[in-house]
Amino acid sequence: MRPALILMLCCCLSADAIASPGGHSGPTASKPAPATPRPARPSKTRKSPTETYEHGLKMMRRGLFTRALEDFNRVRNYHRDDPISVKAQLAIADVYFKKGDFEQARFAYEEFATYHPRHENLDYVTFRIGLSIYKRAPKLAGRDQSATRGAVNIWSGFDARFPGSAHQEEVNTLLARARDRLAAKELSIARFYRDREAWGAVEGRTRLLVRRYPDSHHVPDALMWLARARYEWGDVDGAHKARERLAEVLPESRQLVRLDRWLAEEPGHKPKEEVFVRPYRVRGGVQPGPQGP
Repeated sequence: MRPALILMLCCCLSADAIASPGGHSGPTASKPAPATPRPARPSKTRKSPTETYEHGLKMMRRGLFTRALEDFNRVRNYHRDDPISVKAQLAIADVYFKKGDFEQARFAYEEFATYHPRHENLDYVTFRIGLSIYKRAPKLAGRDQSATRGAVNIWSGFDARFPGSAHQEEVNTLLARARDRLAAKELSIARFYRDREAWGAVEGRTRLLVRRYPDSHHVPDALMWLARARYEWGDVDGAHKARERLAEVLPESRQLVRLDRWLAEEPGHKPKEEVFVRPYRVRGGVQPGPQGP
């Protein structure tokens, strides 16, 4: 009897399993709850050109120059019709200047001046072009001063081009400093020739210094060596004219005392310069001279 009951129970369980493929009993099986949909992510709104430009300014103030350049270039390249793109182009040059990449900054400022020759900030752009060149110049006068000369060329006539500019005072200060450095360069060359008693070269260099840089504080030394060079070549009148100019510029100076001591000696004589005559060249060699007997 007991085995028959067990057999009937197994048959019932098998029937329930066939009716419910998921392994749960038919009427008591619970269906899985449907999955709740995820909330949609908010779509990122694109920044306006002005917002991108302002973000670039913020990055530049923080010293994140690479990110600032990305923002400014995005505004300049993709929003050329917007007036803010002009400001972005100028900001690109400012970023390079703040980075210390003065050569790239000079190029960017010059490009801006070429594209916008009548811009209201052209005085600032011209000032920064000269400053970018000046920053690359060596401070020692004995070095190559081509960059200093280039900055002087940019700043010369700044007051006439931009009267009333807010950068006029700073330009005047830097221009005087640059001119004084160029005067020191000429004086160092004159001293080089003085040590070799090449008085003709000394006279030429010091005369150029006095004429080009009359406001330099190196003028008294230049006038002293100018008078000395002329006196060594026997030009007594020219030496005394330079001495009078020195007395007007800086009376009772040590340069004047030294010059008076030199002028008390005997004047020198201008050396005879041998004239070099290039031989007449003909095809095949040098034309032979007349043969002697």
